[in-house]
Amino acid sequence: MPKMKTKSSAKKRFVVTGSGKIKRKHAFKRHILTKKATARKRALTKDALVHDADLNNVKNMLCL
Repeated sequence: MPKMKTKSSAKKRFVVTGSGKIKRKHAFKRHILTKKATARKRALTKDALVHDADLNNVKNMLCL
């Protein structure tokens, strides 16, 4: 059988931590920032973990 390939979009968006969790960035921080509160923009800067409901899909895309 051929090798399994990682989805290129997924490997650019997600990082696997040392404990096996998957980190992601927040959305909505690219443009149209004038109407968003400063606290909201600051919160969107921080990383987050992939939710449990999405974990299997992301792991399949990353071939984990």
